[in-house]
Amino acid sequence: MKLDITLGFEPRIPGSSPGEGTKKKMKTYFLISGVLILLILIPVLALAQAPFVRCGNGDPTKPGYHACDICDFFATLIYIYNFLVLSIATPLAIVGVTIGGVFILISAGNPNLMGSGKKILYSAIIGLFLVFASWVIINTILSVIGYQMGTWWNPQMNCN
Repeated sequence: MKLDITLGFEPRIPGSSPGEGTKKKMKTYFLISGVLILLILIPVLALAQAPFVRCGNGDPTKPGYHACDICDFFATLIYIYNFLVLSIATPLAIVGVTIGGVFILISAGNPNLMGSGKKILYSAIIGLFLVFASWVIINTILSVIGYQMGTWWNPQMNCN
């Protein structure tokens, strides 16, 4: 037996290292986290089926054909922005905040796990802030050149 001054006696099992159980728990945790992230991102694949470019499709000789112009270019950029922000960045930030919070809750005084949880939490919050601050930048640039992008919760452009 090994005497540990702070924790008392600690039984040692021959042939095992102290980190094996922790490594197995971390592998299980990351596997569960990966499955949850996939479950959250699977609906994104359904959203990806809608075309980003909504002009110039079809036969130009048929009625109702809409040729692409500069407004459609900006509308396509807004569709891509909506997809990235609402379908990818926001769910990943929510997962990051959740994982960081869980790390902090289960740290039980372990400074390494607490530090990892804080780092994940801060990174997710900063990333979410940068994503939504990008709307301010994009909206400012588009309004300066004459296009109105819409509201921050529903950016869209009407090219009709």
